[in-house]
Amino acid sequence: MMLTGGCLCGKARYRVADDFAYAAFCHCTDCQKATGSAFKPFAGIEAGKFELACDPPELLLCGDAINHDARCAACGSLLFSRVRDGEYVHVAMGTLDRAPTIRPGEHIFVRSKAPWHRIADDLPQYAGHVFDGPPLNR
Repeated sequence: MMLTGGCLCGKARYRVADDFAYAAFCHCTDCQKATGSAFKPFAGIEAGKFELACDPPELLLCGDAINHDARCAACGSLLFSRVRDGEYVHVAMGTLDRAPTIRPGEHIFVRSKAPWHRIADDLPQYAGHVFDGPPLNR
């Protein structure tokens, strides 16, 4: 099944397969700054399962040609990030039009969590990336 998503003003749109490989809440300072929030809920998928449904000029890319955050050029909404040498796309889950089947399964980079935010669920919490070691709260 395909999902659709887009920005606040509707000019930047995308389609993505509801076949995400992973999903998490990222608390790194880059995600905090990019979203203006305590964390970014994202779902990761192979780049070939994601496609733009708008003209590329509708996007503002922050980063380099391979790894970058993509925002709507008109309203500034953060839509997705190309990561892992462009092999994966991290879709900002709040930009999806409908809920995907996947749910975030962990909190990552909690070592840089906003001090004013309290994580209120019992999902695993990792100091850095999930591959950096065991969860802090298990």
